[in-house]
Amino acid sequence: MTPTGEFPEAERGQIGTVADAPSGNWVDRWAPAALRPYLRLSRADRPIGTWLLLLPCWWGLALAATVDGWRLYDLWIFVACGLGATLMRGAGCTWNDITDRTFDAAVARTRSRPIPSGQVSVRQALVWMALQTAVSGAILLTFPPVAIGLAVASLALVAIYPFAKRFTWWPQVFLGLAFNWGVPVAWAAHTGAFPPPAAWILYLAGVAWTLFYDTIYAHQDKEDDALIGVKSTARLFGAATGRWLAVFLVVTVVAMAAAVMMALLPVASGLKLTVALAGPWMLGWHLLWQLRLLDPDDPALCLRLFRSNRDAGLLPALFFAAAAFL
Repeated sequence: MTPTGEFPEAERGQIGTVADAPSGNWVDRWAPAALRPYLRLSRADRPIGTWLLLLPCWWGLALAATVDGWRLYDLWIFVACGLGATLMRGAGCTWNDITDRTFDAAVARTRSRPIPSGQVSVRQALVWMALQTAVSGAILLTFPPVAIGLAVASLALVAIYPFAKRFTWWPQVFLGLAFNWGVPVAWAAHTGAFPPPAAWILYLAGVAWTLFYDTIYAHQDKEDDALIGVKSTARLFGAATGRWLAVFLVVTVVAMAAAVMMALLPVASGLKLTVALAGPWMLGWHLLWQLRLLDPDDPALCLRLFRSNRDAGLLPALFFAAAAFL
């Protein structure tokens, strides 16, 4: 690599998979060669981030439906959230790689990414980001006006997040605020009205969940982050990480359970309330399992536990959806 963190010109175009992408992912195996660098910019080879952005949307939609039932339009909201999460996560990751290109070049796990490795220029990345944002915006226009307004408001959080690690030890808070904004957006899309307090309590539960899983994720890079001066909760907590994660676990479960009760009491049947409340408790058990296994000094284990949060987040979505059918 050159002193600027780029690979020599002779090596460009010969770079293979991104170092932290799952082996044998569909982008490396099946995508056209010309598209691979752009799909890697969008993290299409690492879908866990899309799931973590999508699941709060489904939480908001399903819990809103427990109040007044499913509607035919909810099927489109369900699909549109999936498409929007894929596109906006891709746009956000592209923006993150643009702003972090110098840092990425200095970290072993990230220097093979498309921009620091020279596969994609900054200008090309900006065009790719704009294209993804535009298509996502077109999908958003099918939502009610209040949901559109809420979604547009989240762009400020998306823009700020990549810089948070430069000025705060708590960049995971900014990630949580951005990644869980789908809760109020999907709730508003279902009702056509501004979300009630229950939606915002559910949103806060998601923020606490993000603090839990992204602190685990950040432990992979803590040594490199210390060398280049990047802040994170993993570095901040250090040996006390387990205690902090226990706090985030409790806040996640309690806030989510409170959101369920605020949404359903006193009109819901006992069965519906019981099924819906099973969601936060099952999520809590999954987070407890992660906490018991965690070794912050084992990067491979940290990555495996981080990825397991797709299954953790699906649990409340499934129980909320089931309750909405009762």
